[in-house]
Amino acid sequence: MALAINVSSSSSSVISTSSFPSSELKVSAPRIGSLRLSDRVNVSTASLSLSGKQSSSVKPLNVQSVAKESFVPSQAASMVTSEVTEKLDVVEVEDFEELAKSLETASPLEIMDKALEKFGNDIAIAFSGAEDVALIEYAHLTGRPFRVFSLDTGRLNPETYRLFDTVEKHYGIRIEYMFPDAVEVQALVRNKGLFSFYEDGHQECCRIRKVRPLRRALKGLRAWITGQRKDQSPGTRSEIPVVQVDPVFEGLDGGAGSLVKWNPVANVEGNDVWNFLRTMDVPVNTLHAAGYVSIGCEPCTRAVLPGQHEREGRWWWEDAKAKECGLHKGNIKENSNANAAANVNGTSSTVADIFKSENVVSLSRQGIENLMKLGNRKEAWIVVLYAPWCPFCQAMEGSFDELADKLGGSGVKVAKFRADGDQKEFAKRELQLGSFPTILVFPKNSSRPIKYPSEKRDVDSLTSFLNLVR
Repeated sequence: MALAINVSSSSSSVISTSSFPSSELKVSAPRIGSLRLSDRVNVSTASLSLSGKQSSSVKPLNVQSVAKESFVPSQAASMVTSEVTEKLDVVEVEDFEELAKSLETASPLEIMDKALEKFGNDIAIAFSGAEDVALIEYAHLTGRPFRVFSLDTGRLNPETYRLFDTVEKHYGIRIEYMFPDAVEVQALVRNKGLFSFYEDGHQECCRIRKVRPLRRALKGLRAWITGQRKDQSPGTRSEIPVVQVDPVFEGLDGGAGSLVKWNPVANVEGNDVWNFLRTMDVPVNTLHAAGYVSIGCEPCTRAVLPGQHEREGRWWWEDAKAKECGLHKGNIKENSNANAAANVNGTSSTVADIFKSENVVSLSRQGIENLMKLGNRKEAWIVVLYAPWCPFCQAMEGSFDELADKLGGSGVKVAKFRADGDQKEFAKRELQLGSFPTILVFPKNSSRPIKYPSEKRDVDSLTSFLNLVR
């Protein structure tokens, strides 16, 4: 794979290692932290083996370095290594938690500039072909050289591939594409078919097509830049810092703590990102105009509708807690996993309830069973099956409460039934629960509830459906 050094604004030329013999390619002395090795010793960097790995200022994403044999006398090498190691002990140790706190109120441009300044050619932007194109614009605005890589899963939308081409031409760069292992993909498809993820979940497919290629890419870096935002997924991304030591993946030097992860837009809301993109006239994926917000592979992405959270367009057949592909699983802390488990088991008392309008009736298990038994009701009912920790249930809280207030005294009862924990199996078996939220209408003269089939959860859509079946 050819390596592209992506240079913004003042230097937009593209240099590919495939265009030059390795002996003719001149590179600057490697930099670790703020120490340039050539400032301290006048020997070839190939003679030093630091932390068991060789540092290089130009390196393809998927190539790991190999330490070379020393060419200096052992005593001199020992003295040089000792001196450099002593310096590195001072330079490399950095408290990224403190750095994150100091940058908490910084703008995305400031954070991007700091990231590129600290890591130079050993950092790259992860670009998915969605609104994270804002990261490339920020990098361009810093005036510093920058690199961009992307995971081509083989299942992306045609619109995404066209955006890749447009972005390369717009910024004068070459995106470094990472591909899944062909043998692994072949085995998966032959054994399970092209769409097995609809039946047994998306994790296996994502692991082969996304996580493992990403792992290979990051092994050639010391830091990477992502477009994660706290408001994208309240269940899994609400606490991401602007910079952190990556808790999952390893970098160039290997081992825990060898990779730093930057999230420049962590504290930015989605609307502000879009205002920035429009103001700067940045090329965007045409799928956004069709209602797509979070964009991934074609079979696992769809447009979202009014009242839906943006991540609800991803893996819509699964519960909210499963809506991560594995690229950012490190953001789910152990205590968050414990809380999630408690929520599933119905034991959590830390999650505030939702749908609090005085016109929303809270049904117990016995209450909804009695409602199911009534063959001739005096009033129609509309009931939401929900889990208070689910971000998609939270996203429709306002519209459902508004519906309850609107229908107060109209002859239609609006109710909620918490269907997670111990009630989940019952709700799946008796109440057609697929994923949260599920909305049911109990007509006046029928014991069998009618499942609301649409993803439109605004007041007008729900009212129209009620008028048709009540």
